[in-house]
Amino acid sequence: MVKRLAVIVRNRVDEALRMSLGLTLMDDEIDVYLLDVELQDGGTAAEHLELLKELDVKVFSNRQDDTSLEFVATAAMAGKLPAYDHVLCYR
Repeated sequence: MVKRLAVIVRNRVDEALRMSLGLTLMDDEIDVYLLDVELQDGGTAAEHLELLKELDVKVFSNRQDDTSLEFVATAAMAGKLPAYDHVLCYR
């Protein structure tokens, strides 16, 4: 049975995105929510993010200025969380 997992990332971005990649091995549905995170061009986090997108993992951000990710307001993120089987937080 496919589980729906949400990963909320605020700190330790590299580690959280790497862990999200690992979760894809179980063929579960993964969504990643970046809270107030500004990603640097290049680097490990950018590589992880690119691979997540290739694996059709949805990555959302609450920052409107980040045009590479789908924008979702913080209140809308909170409204989506009850629909997941598990929510993992990196703070």
